Amino acid sequence: MEVSMVSSKGQPTYQILWIERRRVKVPTFVPALRKRGHEVHVVHSGKAAEEWLQTFTPDLVVLYAASFGTSGCRTAKLLQQTTTDTPILLIASPEAPPKPKAPVDYILTLPFTNRKLLNRIRRLLPSDERKWQRVGKVAFDERRRVVRCQGRETRLTPRVAKLLRYFMKHPEQIVPYHTLFSEVWHTTYLGDIRTLQVHISWLRKALETDPKRPQFLETLRGVGYRFHPNGKDGGAP
Repeated sequence: MEVSMVSSKGQPTYQILWIERRRVKVPTFVPALRKRGHEVHVVHSGKAAEEWLQTFTPDLVVLYAASFGTSGCRTAKLLQQTTTDTPILLIASPEAPPKPKAPVDYILTLPFTNRKLLNRIRRLLPSDERKWQRVGKVAFDERRRVVRCQGRETRLTPRVAKLLRYFMKHPEQIVPYHTLFSEVWHTTYLGDIRTLQVHISWLRKALETDPKRPQFLETLRGVGYRFHPNGKDGGAP
């Protein structure tokens, strides 16, 4: 359920959703972005982009409207409604320019170089300093639902991200089962905790070197869990 977010060089990568026509008549810039270490997911329609955004939150959306031969304004409006916090870059054709008040963060009109595109994308991507919340040795980017721990980055499901957020707000505290059900699932049901246990196991895979011998997320049998942001002994193995 988690997706690794580490480049081959061991550096954090940014995730970009790229929308372009399946058969592109104009040059695609995707290879240049991937060469820079960005994780680029390509879809071929606005509808496919909306579906993808229901599950993942990218750092940037690039709408290659020029490849469709349209201004891209209608698709951009739908994307803005789906992902309100993610910047949108629109690549336009001079033959089909978008409206001056198009619902995007920036417009690039062809032709332009790879360098110009990369420079603009760098300005739109979030800075590393302002996106991470840190408690002990655990860093969490809540908007992207990405956790960084022990040199790894992992993208979490929405529910697992809520669990981590709660634990980070209550470090070294005993958190009973009923509290997690109430705060994360918004229910008072305690008849079966297997669902909770499964989500805890997914979170441990993101935090622990050895999930079977957890250092960060301790089980208190019959009671609940306790989050150790620096590991049980003050440092992760």
